[in-house]
Amino acid sequence: MRSTLEVCVDSTLSAVAAQEGGADRIELCSDLIIGGITPGHILAKQIKDRISIPIRALIRPRFGDFCYNEDEFSIMLEEIRHFRKLGVSGVVTGILKPDGNMDMERMKKLKEAAGDMDFAIHRAFDMSKDPFKAMEDAVTLGAVTILTSGQEASAWMGRELLKQLVEESNGRIEIMAGGGIDGKQIRELAAYTGLTAFHMSGKVNMDSRMVFRRNGINMGLPGFDEYHIWQTEADKIRCAADQIKNV
Repeated sequence: MRSTLEVCVDSTLSAVAAQEGGADRIELCSDLIIGGITPGHILAKQIKDRISIPIRALIRPRFGDFCYNEDEFSIMLEEIRHFRKLGVSGVVTGILKPDGNMDMERMKKLKEAAGDMDFAIHRAFDMSKDPFKAMEDAVTLGAVTILTSGQEASAWMGRELLKQLVEESNGRIEIMAGGGIDGKQIRELAAYTGLTAFHMSGKVNMDSRMVFRRNGINMGLPGFDEYHIWQTEADKIRCAADQIKNV
């Protein structure tokens, strides 16, 4: 089975760096600092014009849990239709019911809206009640990938479940490890679990180009000022890509 390196990005510069570093595809989102939400269509079009590797768009209408109301679900459907028109290769999404199981009724509608696009399940899977039932539901749905940390804070911490998922999936769906992934962990996780697909951001903290700075004002999350920008670094992706060649 061919090994895959997917890089999650939230800007055009990060997407270009991911391709330069040797990524096989990108997951495009906005606001990675809060785990990622649905990206804008203009950003998607700009990136599609700049890179040649496949793009999967994250479909997540807001920060927080994965149990959505009717308004949020309607937005998700429409977003998928827009990205399909743009020619994006796939979408990454997930909806849970209050009991922790996958909301198959709504997920089927999202899958129908996606048509022949790649359809992947994001880390809503990690918040599900029963990972093996969620995996079988994903297979039944026709999803091609499950992104997971093994239901732990990092993929290395979740390596036991990741190993079991690889064995249980038996090639029916791509199990892709994400969460704290770098070049070193790719080698270790591959050896331990049999994984061949990995997801990372390769981010570095870039200092702002601003010379004048207004201190003491915060526009968003506490602890994050306005003068640092997270961006994918090609060298970090290149290091991981070199490791994955040996998987």
